[in-house]
Amino acid sequence: MKLLILNGPNLNLLGKREPETYGNTSFENFLNTLKSRFSQIDLEYYQSNIEGELINKLHQAGFTYDGIILNAGAYTHTSVGLHDAIAAITTPVVEVHISNIYAREEFRHKSLITAKCAGLITGFGMEGYALAIQFFLNKKAH
Repeated sequence: MKLLILNGPNLNLLGKREPETYGNTSFENFLNTLKSRFSQIDLEYYQSNIEGELINKLHQAGFTYDGIILNAGAYTHTSVGLHDAIAAITTPVVEVHISNIYAREEFRHKSLITAKCAGLITGFGMEGYALAIQFFLNKKAH
């Protein structure tokens, strides 16, 4: 099984950025933990602060991977381009957010991408990525 974790803007600052909201662990360290926990999966990771690069990566992975785990960060609430890119591909996408977007500012309550995703995981910290991986494993088993 081949999965892509795709992180959007400012997620390169995990471990440094707002630790009360996002924790103290860098994503690179957490990725190593995920790769150990799910060693049977070919797990790739890409992060960009640039919307077009995220769209390009969705296009690249969107017809050959078994799944994409997308934390679009702030683009979740603003990007029709990401919405359209998810709609255009055949690989299922699970939307993940580290914080509970519904417990934050009101502008974060609306996601432009959820409707095109297989599901939404929000508010479980970095463990949300593991929950998304487990979803894809369960889907493959059925």
